[in-house]
Amino acid sequence: MSTLLTSFRAAMLALLVMAAGGITYSITGEMSNLAISLIWLGLLVLLLLLYLHFPNLRDFLRLRSTQYGANMMIMIGIFVLILVMISVMSVKYKLRVDLTADKRYSLSLQTIKLLKSLDRDLEAIAFYRSDERTRQAMYDLLQEYSYHSTHFKFWFVDPDKKPAEAAKYGITSYRTTLLRSGDKQETISYESENKITNGLMKILRNQTKTVYFIGGHGENNLTDASEYGYQAAKKFMENEHYQVKELLLVGETTLPPDASLLVISGPHNDLAPNELAKIEAFVQSGGGVLFMLDPAPLPETIRYLEGHGFKINNDIIIDKLIRIMGTNYLTPVVMDYDAEHPLTRDLTNIYTFFPIARSIEIDKDPAKGRYVLARTSSSSWARSKGQIKDDNVEFDEKLDRRGPVGVMAVATVSNDQPSDPTNKTSNDPKTAQFGRILVIGDSNFAGNTHIQLAGNRDLFLNIVNWLSRDESMISIRQKDPSLNPLTMTDAQGKLSFWLAVIIAPSLFLIIGVGVVLRRRQRA
Repeated sequence: MSTLLTSFRAAMLALLVMAAGGITYSITGEMSNLAISLIWLGLLVLLLLLYLHFPNLRDFLRLRSTQYGANMMIMIGIFVLILVMISVMSVKYKLRVDLTADKRYSLSLQTIKLLKSLDRDLEAIAFYRSDERTRQAMYDLLQEYSYHSTHFKFWFVDPDKKPAEAAKYGITSYRTTLLRSGDKQETISYESENKITNGLMKILRNQTKTVYFIGGHGENNLTDASEYGYQAAKKFMENEHYQVKELLLVGETTLPPDASLLVISGPHNDLAPNELAKIEAFVQSGGGVLFMLDPAPLPETIRYLEGHGFKINNDIIIDKLIRIMGTNYLTPVVMDYDAEHPLTRDLTNIYTFFPIARSIEIDKDPAKGRYVLARTSSSSWARSKGQIKDDNVEFDEKLDRRGPVGVMAVATVSNDQPSDPTNKTSNDPKTAQFGRILVIGDSNFAGNTHIQLAGNRDLFLNIVNWLSRDESMISIRQKDPSLNPLTMTDAQGKLSFWLAVIIAPSLFLIIGVGVVLRRRQRA
């Protein structure tokens, strides 16, 4: 009996030694000599005990109670095996749901679309200390990227433990991530989806496209930081790796050869016929042009656009039903987008708004690429400019045109030059099969104040992507959690005012007066 007790204690000690070896491996992350020695020593002791007590073990296994216990252990083993298989399958096949209102724990649609379009391997090397507080956040972010594409791989390097590895890639600071694909690489800092995605776009792009903003007619200024300036729009385009420049058509005989897109943003004065002729030549060669026309008399420009099927109305859109963050009735809200066109078909549950806009229409003709891309709500209407005389504006059948009314339309222009059948997917406007013209009845929607709210940024950047033939970039981008404007109808706004300002305070006042009077009666 004492021999069996001693053997049992030796077996327990062997198991503890093996457990110590496993713990050592878990802590160090490496199968070191110490961990291997402990595990092997414990295993040898168990094998020796098994050899010494094999007859006793054989007699024990023949007992009926042992057989019943063995059956139970087999069933438990099968159950554990099923749990392990489920765990393994869940690692490979995941179903995750982000229940936050702004999807802050999910990648943006733009990033997911970019990852799914990867056709080559791309790797990320994150240089973080093992005890870095933000290391887990970066790991979770990169894990999300790898989940959406098998071409995206990542790993971490501790610069303190592997200084030679950091020196190899020229890394001199912590919390730095290196993105590589082929002979291209980009370095980013900190844990940011925008930075990672922008780095990926820069690596994957074969060329940097140039967007030219036409000047000389009182257009919006790219360096203006005021409410209606375009400083923010310029920054957003540069973040997507476009070059943004200004251009005076008057002094140019031909357009710059690197032009991918022309933008005419809110001109106060009309374009000259020779300027429009240069724009037309650019369109005929396959280029893209964006006209953003505020309510103003521009006869030459309007005549040119009417030649391509557009109807530019001399009116102002009024919308008194929907209000966003205190906007007035001259800021119509748009939630109705064309579901067929690639530019707007992904804009579901997204609203945009256009301060002081005119209506833009075009007869739908898919063969010519003519679509009204965005319309206002049925509660809006369009009134001829100059007929608005006070703040209490109501719909008048004699003066107004009932909504929905269009605020954005597009048309394609056939290229007179023969197309190159070997270059069907070219991004070069000069080899494209058709030109693209898009007209918006407002330029302020992309101003510094408005472009950062609601869906205006996504709409503007998607327009730039589509006109410059970067269709793969069209998407819904990551939202800023700090910007979450509230959309309410006029009736909802009035109800909120009455509940918060009138009804609730008056109820508390009446209750307080009642309490005071009752106490006086008791006294």
